Amino acid sequence: MTSCHVFEDPVKKVAIFGGTHGNELTGVFLVKHWLENGAEIQRTGIEVKPFITNPRAVEKCTRYIDCDLNRVFDPENLGKKMSEDLPYEVRRAQEINHLFGPKDSEDSYDIIFDLHNTTSNMGCTLILEDSKSDFLIQMFHYIKTSLAPLPCYVYLIEHPSLKYATTRSVAKYPVGKEFPPCTIEVYKIMEKVDYPRNESGEIAAMIHPNLQDRDWKALLPGDPVFVTLDGKTIPLGGDCSVYPVFVNEAAYYEKKEAFAKTTKLTLSAKGIRSSLH
Repeated sequence: MTSCHVFEDPVKKVAIFGGTHGNELTGVFLVKHWLENGAEIQRTGIEVKPFITNPRAVEKCTRYIDCDLNRVFDPENLGKKMSEDLPYEVRRAQEINHLFGPKDSEDSYDIIFDLHNTTSNMGCTLILEDSKSDFLIQMFHYIKTSLAPLPCYVYLIEHPSLKYATTRSVAKYPVGKEFPPCTIEVYKIMEKVDYPRNESGEIAAMIHPNLQDRDWKALLPGDPVFVTLDGKTIPLGGDCSVYPVFVNEAAYYEKKEAFAKTTKLTLSAKGIRSSLH
């Protein structure tokens, strides 16, 4: 006999976002396709809405206009009085919160899938913000199983010193069918690593060739991480192996992030089902 958490209501409203970053084109192409061919994503009893999140950035094929849309869905920005003086992405976040939220309310969409690209060698990656949500772990397990044998990694960005205000955080997470208990392998963030810099704050070394394109691969203490312009190798310090992700991501130069260190964990979820199942 399986013990299950019971959710009152099944999933009823799902959104698929593309173009949160206007130069990440996979989501843009897919959402535009589904806007013209909606039958592909519609399911009985569920409203599925494709949506271009940052149209001005998409039009210019740039990451953002004034600021990163995927970092401004926090109470402070969402609560600001609407004004033309606000950064474009803050105004857009408020519009999205009105359409798909309000955030943390009963009226918000159940699930938001936010589609992104990366210049790092990450392959197919799911980003998880909550290691204690049985529903999210179950959903990620279902997606990973559905994609097999294609590898699909889970990046757990739960960390006490990191605060996120992402586009997808507008949604809530009920469920609409029964799933037995499951486990998934995840890579939990430990810390973000900046490039070595000189006294002027300029980058003084680049990702070592041995690390480039080695996302998700074990990096051991002493392994080369950076190489300076005069050929000096800078190795990984510490006393434990890590798994690097977002290695040399082009969009993260402005954020002073060369890569992120992660550690490999296994998460478990209880079985879940809808009371209406």
